[in-house]
Amino acid sequence: MNWIAIKDEDQIQDIFKSEEYSIIYKHSPRCMTSLMAYRQLKSEVSGVPDVEIPLYIVDVISNRRESQLIAGTFLVQHESPQILVVKKGICVFNTSHENVSLQIAMEHIDQVA
Repeated sequence: MNWIAIKDEDQIQDIFKSEEYSIIYKHSPRCMTSLMAYRQLKSEVSGVPDVEIPLYIVDVISNRRESQLIAGTFLVQHESPQILVVKKGICVFNTSHENVSLQIAMEHIDQVA
């Protein structure tokens, strides 16, 4: 799994329109909790089998507008760090702060699928 940086609204619309699962991680480089969550996610990514689920990352400082658009589009309260699992325009799972985990997100996909 490779990280795809969200830098414009078109990417968010593409995720919204997708029939498949996507995972979005909202990250603040100024927040220690977010930095720790990002390190954890990076280590988890290396341990995940070759799964074809896009993994997006948005910097909530540099891309504030896109971060807010994600919250509005997928009807979730803005948090950072935060991980969302979306499919067909709906956020089917989200969590934040110390609960951010790719493993938990993937387990939820397995339960929903």
